[in-house]
Amino acid sequence: MHVLVVHNRYGSAQPSGENKVVDQEVALLREGGHRVGVFERRSDDIAGRSLPGKVAVPLLVPWNPGVRTELAARLRAERPDVVHVHNVFPLLSPAVLAACADAGVPAVATLHNYTQVCPPGTLQRAGRPCAECVGGTPLPAVRHGCYRGSRLATVPLAVSLSVNRRRWWSGVERFLCISAAQRDVLVRAGMPAERLAVKHNFVPDPGTVRTGPGEHLLYLGRLAEAKGVRLLMAAWDALAADGGVGVPLVIAGTGPLEPEVTAWAAGRDDVRSVGLYDTAQCREAVARSVAVVAPSTWLEAFGLVVVEAMAAGVPTVAAGHGAFVELVEDGVTGLLHRPGDAASLASCLRRITAAPDGGREMGRAARRRYEQDFSPAVGLERLLAEYRTAIAGRSALARGGDSRAGRGDGDSR
Repeated sequence: MHVLVVHNRYGSAQPSGENKVVDQEVALLREGGHRVGVFERRSDDIAGRSLPGKVAVPLLVPWNPGVRTELAARLRAERPDVVHVHNVFPLLSPAVLAACADAGVPAVATLHNYTQVCPPGTLQRAGRPCAECVGGTPLPAVRHGCYRGSRLATVPLAVSLSVNRRRWWSGVERFLCISAAQRDVLVRAGMPAERLAVKHNFVPDPGTVRTGPGEHLLYLGRLAEAKGVRLLMAAWDALAADGGVGVPLVIAGTGPLEPEVTAWAAGRDDVRSVGLYDTAQCREAVARSVAVVAPSTWLEAFGLVVVEAMAAGVPTVAAGHGAFVELVEDGVTGLLHRPGDAASLASCLRRITAAPDGGREMGRAARRRYEQDFSPAVGLERLLAEYRTAIAGRSALARGGDSRAGRGDGDSR
């Protein structure tokens, strides 16, 4: 199969699970013998633009006509079987869908977050769940400045959501939701249910599975409010005041809360803030964990770190909402705490460290779940099945005449 992957890479200064997923899928397809091209832009490149170029970036968020022209030309020249769209913000824009229509190539889109119904894609405001824009207009997001705390920065995203909603919903053959929880939200928001499929992300086999009880608890990810970092610190302080749990907490990652985390950990024997780990260090840290902690306060659409823990035979302590509910079987492959509740999180951390035999059994069950649902072989099979469905759907429309709005409509925006 010939696939062209379209992706705007997030900045390299902070870890991006989405960039990782895209890279892993490209490698998986190529290893399976498929021809894969990449059409991408990099957010890192914005810093090197001239001042007028930087000023123009928000104008390109809703629509980048140059991308439409460039991508359509490449599609006509290479004639891939399918285009797989990932992130289009901020430099690609939904103009990529018009390019696919121009060239008559079916498009598949992985939805890594909630940007189809929420401008910042988080379904969260001021640290709490929020669905004001879901099923309606994005004006509340602008009013509250939901993207980076800025009304001005939120406007391009809100405009793009408003003017391109019809194009997204009619111009993509298959939307790949990364969890059933995410799909449920999008269906309730009015997205076309018949084209919303659940395809979980896969994780490469790390080649190392935990054998003992583990040496530490591990938080691995972005140091941000939405990831539950402050909640974890509060829970850990409560445990420390009550005598601790016998193993240290390792916090690996970077992000806006890094200075706060570093200051909090300084001088403590029970906490290690280690900064950003590379891939090998991440795998080693996971394999040596009693459990991986995922206390997100926002509704995670997936939770890659949970599956990475599963692959290493390590249980997870996670917030009991969003995708975590379908990834973690409470008491079997890990523990679920009440979302946003520091006392509940502390209780789960104490419980999983106090019973090493139970933790080892949870780890073995987590590994079995990984092999069944999240291995590369399963990931490739499901990805190709969705591509074939999209190609067949596009072929059927071509034979019967394409009456969908926004498909081959000669839009010259």
